[in-house]
Amino acid sequence: MPEDGSSESSAGKWILLALAVIYVAGSLYFLFTLRGQLATLSADQSASKTHVNDLEKRLQNAESEDETLGKQLGMTKKDLAERAADLRRQQQASEARLAQEQKQQITEVNGEVLGVKNDVTGVKGDVASTKSDLEATKAKLQSTIGDLGVQSGLIAGTRSDLEVLKHKGDRNYIEFTLLKGAQAQAISTVKLQLKKTDPKRGKFTINVTADDKTIEKKDRNVSEPIQFYTGRDHMLYELVIWTVDKKQVTGYLTTPKNAPIPVTPGE
Repeated sequence: MPEDGSSESSAGKWILLALAVIYVAGSLYFLFTLRGQLATLSADQSASKTHVNDLEKRLQNAESEDETLGKQLGMTKKDLAERAADLRRQQQASEARLAQEQKQQITEVNGEVLGVKNDVTGVKGDVASTKSDLEATKAKLQSTIGDLGVQSGLIAGTRSDLEVLKHKGDRNYIEFTLLKGAQAQAISTVKLQLKKTDPKRGKFTINVTADDKTIEKKDRNVSEPIQFYTGRDHMLYELVIWTVDKKQVTGYLTTPKNAPIPVTPGE
């Protein structure tokens, strides 16, 4: 009986020892595993911390870059605003200058148009006045009998009257001035020489040379048609003196439209 109790006691001790070993082994394994996990966690924490530090640095750099970029953008906006304002001022100045130039050009054109209108009005007035003068001159022109007793054409008493007769185109009209005491002057196909003047009485004496014959027209009156025939066709020529001075007379010679043309030496 005592031996059986001793055996049971030894078996219980071995069981307790085995349980203790198992417990220690399990505890060691757990501790080892826990240490590994802690090491892993520590490493992960360090990595996370490093990553967080990197993120913080990047964030700071980004903020710094954003600030720098913001400053640069701010300067650019300022420059653009100033440039835009300058361009607006230039545009406004150009528009004002263009408007002023256009206004000046319009004023000049209006002035030129007004000047043209005035010129046209003046020309119309001159034409009307000329027509009036011509009508008055025509009314003053008279037809009379020449010194040969032949019916004369219209007689011009002034240069303006002569212009009217020239425009009619019925005959040829040649204006002349004769000096007293000078040689005979060739007018058309005849020669005329002033011999004497009497301004007070409006009289004069003149020699007419035609067809190699000289005829004295003595004591003739101003605006009196002096007539003579010349040429093979016996054409009627007339001369009229409208001014008489001490030393000269002025007037005109009229010939038919088909009168011969004088030939000058060398032709």
